[in-house]
Formats: sequence, structure tokens, C-alpha cells
Amino acid sequence: MNESDKEHNGTHRTRVRWYRFGAIVGRRVISNTRSTFLVGALLVFPIALTYLVLRFTFDTIDGIVRPAIEHLFDISLPGLGILVEIAIIYLAGLLFSNFVGRRLIGWTQRMLLRVPVIGFVYNASKQLIESFSGTGGTGFKRVVMIEYPRKGTWTIGFLTSITSGNDGDKLAVVYIPTAPTPNSGWVALLPLDDVHDTDLTVQQALRLVLSGGILSPSTIKTRKIEASETQ
Repeated sequence: MNESDKEHNGTHRTRVRWYRFGAIVGRRVISNTRSTFLVGALLVFPIALTYLVLRFTFDTIDGIVRPAIEHLFDISLPGLGILVEIAIIYLAGLLFSNFVGRRLIGWTQRMLLRVPVIGFVYNASKQLIESFSGTGGTGFKRVVMIEYPRKGTWTIGFLTSITSGNDGDKLAVVYIPTAPTPNSGWVALLPLDDVHDTDLTVQQALRLVLSGGILSPSTIKTRKIEASETQ
């Protein structure tokens, strides 16, 4: 091999090394960019959604109230919709916090439940909210882990109830949420021995799911659920 061939081979190896180095750097940049974008999206989207809902509510109320006030009192009050919105929210909370208000809201809910389609949607939504908030006696009481989708991989779930199979063995009914939208998911029935209790609260588990695992606790302790605990 002459000097020209050696020089050519050396140049080729140098190009290959630089190409591999560029590919590695490119993959790392793409990975870091994707992770940073995900963190930003998880931060911005809830804020943007809250802003859009409040803005829609404000524009709707302001569009109804302000013309009426201007017509009755011949004055212009910019931002009146915000004041009315705050007043409505406060009055709703005040109404619900007293006995008469609870009776009125209870009567309204019973009327809604009697309407065929609306009643079904309202009841399902109400139960779902109570489940995630832990109110109404139907909330998720335990955060559990199951070995899914394969051995050695663990998935967060919410224990909803305990039932029995044909042979009398205990079965755990577990709701498995999807990330980052825990209101969608699926239900699994598992032998009680395959379900591990955790020390996480429902709020901690929801933060973990909503953040796609970014807001994970430093440690998660688990233990088997004893059959005597489900009696």
C-alpha cells in the first residue's frame, strides 16, 4: 500500500469517526429536546386550558351582564364580567355550605338523574370525580402496583373493590389509568396475591400519572395485601 492509499484510508476513518460522533450528539440533542418539550408542555397546557376556560366564562358572562348594566344605569364598567364570575362562584360555595343549599342541590341532582340520557352522563361524571377526589364514599382508597405488561415491569393502579371468583378466591378490581390523562384507562380483575399495596396517596399517584412520571416520589414502598384486610 502506497502513501496515497494510506492517506486516503486515514481520511476515510476520520470521516467515519466524525460521522459517528455527529450521530451520537444528534441523538442526544433530539432526546434532550424531546424531554424538555414534554416538561414544557406539561407545564403550559394546564395553564393554557385554565386560561381558555376562564376566558370563555368571562366573555360569556361579561357579554350578558355588561350590556344590561350599561342599559339600566347608563355606565360602562370594564371587567364587570370578572366581578360577576367571582360572585357567582362564591355564592355557589356559600349556597352549598349551608343546609338549605345542600337540600336544593340534592333536589336538583335527583331531577337530573331522572332524565334518561343526561342522568346517565351526570351520574357517571359525578362518580368519576368522586373517585379521583376520594369523596362520597366511592373514592379510590388505595394505590397499588401490579406486574404488567410483562414480568418485571410494574404499573400503578387504583384498588376500587374486592370481589370473589367461582372458587371463592379473592379478586382485586383495579383501575389502571393512562398517562397523562388518568380519566381514561381500563379495569383489571386480578388475584389478590398479584396486587401490591403502596404507601402512595391518591394525590401522589395522580401527580405521577399526570406528569408522565416526571413528578415521581423519591421512594415507593410496597407490600402484599392480606386477605384478612378485605373482610
